[in-house]
Amino acid sequence: MGLNLAEKIISAHLVTGKMETGEDIAIKIDQTLTQDATGTMSYLQFEAMGLKKIKTELSVSYVDHNMLQSGFENADDHRYLQSVASKYGIYFSRPGNGICHQVHLERFGIPGKTLLGSDSHTPTGGGIGMMAMGAGGLDVAVAMGGGAFYLKMPEVVKIHLTGKLKSFVTAKDIILEVLRILSVKGGVGRIVEYGGPGVKCLSVTQRATITNMGAELGATCSIFPSDENTKEYMKLQKRAKDYAPLEADGDAKYDKIVKIDLNRLEPLIAKPHSPDNVIKVKSAKKIKVDQVCIGSCTNSSLADLMMVAALLKGKKVHTGLSCTISPGSKQVFEAIAENGALTQMIAAGARIIESGCGPCIGMGQAPNSGAVSVRSFNRNFPGRSGTKDAQVYLASPETCVAAAITGFITDPRELGRYPKINLPKKIKIDDSGILPPAKTPGKVKIQRGPNIAPLPINEPMPSTLKGVVLLKTGDNITTDHIMPAGAKILPLRSNIPAIAEYVYHFVDVDFVGRAKAAGGGFIIGGDNYGQGSSREHAALAPMYLGLKMVLTKSFARIHLANLINFGIMPLTFANPKDYDRVDQGDELQLPMVSDIIATGADLSVKNLTKKIDIPVTYSLTSRQVAIVRAGGLLNYTRGGGK
Repeated sequence: MGLNLAEKIISAHLVTGKMETGEDIAIKIDQTLTQDATGTMSYLQFEAMGLKKIKTELSVSYVDHNMLQSGFENADDHRYLQSVASKYGIYFSRPGNGICHQVHLERFGIPGKTLLGSDSHTPTGGGIGMMAMGAGGLDVAVAMGGGAFYLKMPEVVKIHLTGKLKSFVTAKDIILEVLRILSVKGGVGRIVEYGGPGVKCLSVTQRATITNMGAELGATCSIFPSDENTKEYMKLQKRAKDYAPLEADGDAKYDKIVKIDLNRLEPLIAKPHSPDNVIKVKSAKKIKVDQVCIGSCTNSSLADLMMVAALLKGKKVHTGLSCTISPGSKQVFEAIAENGALTQMIAAGARIIESGCGPCIGMGQAPNSGAVSVRSFNRNFPGRSGTKDAQVYLASPETCVAAAITGFITDPRELGRYPKINLPKKIKIDDSGILPPAKTPGKVKIQRGPNIAPLPINEPMPSTLKGVVLLKTGDNITTDHIMPAGAKILPLRSNIPAIAEYVYHFVDVDFVGRAKAAGGGFIIGGDNYGQGSSREHAALAPMYLGLKMVLTKSFARIHLANLINFGIMPLTFANPKDYDRVDQGDELQLPMVSDIIATGADLSVKNLTKKIDIPVTYSLTSRQVAIVRAGGLLNYTRGGGK
């Protein structure tokens, strides 16, 4: 029996375990990436391991999130990141050089390699044929130290594409259709692999748009074959030597196959407040738009922005809204400056933002109160834009331009003829914004600003856990709910005591005070708890506040791993209906929990307030049990993995 694409890469990197669905496996990581919102903590954790140099083939530290320098904090963190990269053998991408996923695709991605990144949209690399996965910063630190990445062997779902995209229908519409079909929970425990004849009509950057938003499916990663389109892209980047063909065997098997006929696809849009709340743009009401934002790691490639410029040429942005455009990288920025596309955007009245994440993570450009914002981004969770009551829609750059010109949500096909853009055969390659590590690392001094606080370390799990329910949440709680981003909070990422003051800030402003008064406690959650960003701060800051256990109906993959990494016990209801038998303020107890999970025996939670026992389950490997009992992965690693 032949292998699918995911199985080929996993088998070539398998360290331990069997390549059978649900089995515990460990794979070798070839490359890592970090960004500044998660990287500072990751490198503090790497330093705590006491290693002199990274052990991966390549590791890159990017600055693309916290670039708004309204105080000293971000600039100080950038200095720390540059010095630690230089000392430990890591490449450093300077502020303004571009968004990590865009730049990594351009300059470092290699088909068939594994990539682990401390950002949930690391799967963007699947567009070039990598097995690229998001993870918490501590997992990335361990990988940089030569450790394997542990996970359960995922199912592999094939998205079989046929036909060809019509005018004004884009790669963004493909992934919105996949989200409509599978939902934000449909990729949990799965790898999404794209195949079929329709793949041939998609460029690498179009594929990267699709794999980028695979994160919104909850998927472990998404991946495309490496073919002639990949080869052409790598030639353009002057990296033809890194190209290798890679495709699934003709008789490969899949756990599920979803068929999409590109000929029948139409422009789509995701309504507030979830990426899977998808409808056809033509079915949307003519809603007045207050803001349009084009860019992000999803849709800021050269092809995207040249199309935007062509559609805006000779037109003006509607006077009733603000339109921003963010090039994905310095390479793209220079290219649109040289070919005139930038001039067309400026002449139309668009506001140009530097190459970075910016509005996508709430770092500037928060819309007005109650605004409708149409964005070519990947997430539209409540409050993520920086405005709590904003209504954020997700759409292709073409649909965004249609809104920017008309002032209303508009089917882009109403704009008339679809422009033909001619991408350059050659582009300027300038890697001056990427600094190589020092040749004499012993002479490098790490620069630490006053905002960098000591790394909090958890205590080993006690024999019995007892505490109150600090908060009870509903379904699809995101890491933005747990640990918000934005211009006010992101600069505190390297200071856990300071950032912990904002845990659940926009859900329950009294949460932190309640947690401190109780000396910690537990959280009850619904389905898909912790979806969204890979930010480990959503586990690390609650751990600092004394959180010991989270009991839910189900978890999102990365957040579950982060809870384990910081010694917080993750449990699920054996019967989801028992969710209704626990309330905020109830006192719970888990007697002898440390001993019970070591044996794998059944476990129940005592609700002392209601005087009932609630059966719970825990899907932990023996290694994960040891990590939780040790108080987290750092304690486990420093203890020699025992």
